[in-house]
Amino acid sequence: MVEDQEGFWYPVVDKNCCVNCGLCERVCPQKNITTNRNPLRTFALKHLDERVQLSSSSGGAFSVLAENIISEGGIVFGAVFDKNGAVIHDNVDNIKDLSKLRMSKYVQSKIGDSFKNVEFFLKEGKTVLFVGTPCQIHGLKLYLRKDYQNLLCVDFICHGVPSPKVWRQYLRETLSTGEKNSVSFFCSPRISKRNVLVKDIQFRNKSLGWKKFSFVLHYNLAEPTGDSEKNIVSSPLDTEHTVSETLYENPYLRGFIHDLYLRPSCYECRNKGFRSGSDITMGDFWGVEESYPELYDANGVSCLMVNTKHGLQFLSKFEKQLQEVDYLKVLEYNPSIEKPVKCPPFRRLFFRVLGKIPFRYIVLGGLIYNKIFRFLNVNK
Repeated sequence: MVEDQEGFWYPVVDKNCCVNCGLCERVCPQKNITTNRNPLRTFALKHLDERVQLSSSSGGAFSVLAENIISEGGIVFGAVFDKNGAVIHDNVDNIKDLSKLRMSKYVQSKIGDSFKNVEFFLKEGKTVLFVGTPCQIHGLKLYLRKDYQNLLCVDFICHGVPSPKVWRQYLRETLSTGEKNSVSFFCSPRISKRNVLVKDIQFRNKSLGWKKFSFVLHYNLAEPTGDSEKNIVSSPLDTEHTVSETLYENPYLRGFIHDLYLRPSCYECRNKGFRSGSDITMGDFWGVEESYPELYDANGVSCLMVNTKHGLQFLSKFEKQLQEVDYLKVLEYNPSIEKPVKCPPFRRLFFRVLGKIPFRYIVLGGLIYNKIFRFLNVNK
């Protein structure tokens, strides 16, 4: 997998090793398109522990499913931040580490060896919960090439995946203190006089509520100490710094919500309409206060669309926590379930000027450009 100029990964075949077996094409989710489905049943759900609910993007549906899998000795795969602030897929086998997998990460996650590891655990007889985007679920199902009763595949209502390169640029500029800092979660080797130690990143902090979620970043500055050759980094130099901006203030979230830097395939996604092969699709139950006011909770409510009998059988364990709802009510406020977003006219220019103009100004300029473009087209 090689990163292109926009920061997205694409497969490159080593022709010296290729034996023309065609297997890569037979398991490619872009070449193996399935048909639209409708969910078998749709539910509203929220975690019974308010602390877990508040530390989740919506109502804590992921934690409900994951806690059950782990309590029965299973493995849970999901997206986590690595030590450099990049998003990768990893697995956990204990309740304590589930916190790393909670909360949305609005960056394309790198699968790495996760598919291989899933297959290994399945063949060992472990129960596996794999959570990912619809295209990742489709890719996993094709990779395995057979169904496993001990595998539960869960995707989510996907708006699209932003470029890891864009995320790196935003993080670099946000943490800049006048010097070229390295960025690390766990004191990695420094490349300048001062390091930034990132302690926590939250794209969906609920300090202002579920609907007015905020981007929150906690970090410290640190100085090197010890062996100069190894560039060991000391404990934090100063008090914790915090970046906290609402959905409407944070430039990265604004650019994401307005589709400025999604992967090109997201604008013509072939996995909409439950075509990924997932057992369950989860997401925010936006509009619940209008459709089912008795279910509304300011701390967040999840929706679960069950797509297979396997998914229904698994959810039967949580019958008392589930409230059945109308799928069309969920779809009304979540059109991304069935339709991809449109590619904005500013997207190509955005990547041309990325890194040359401060990130915040590029996003602001892009939003203005798109509004003018739409206005002129509407009034032709």
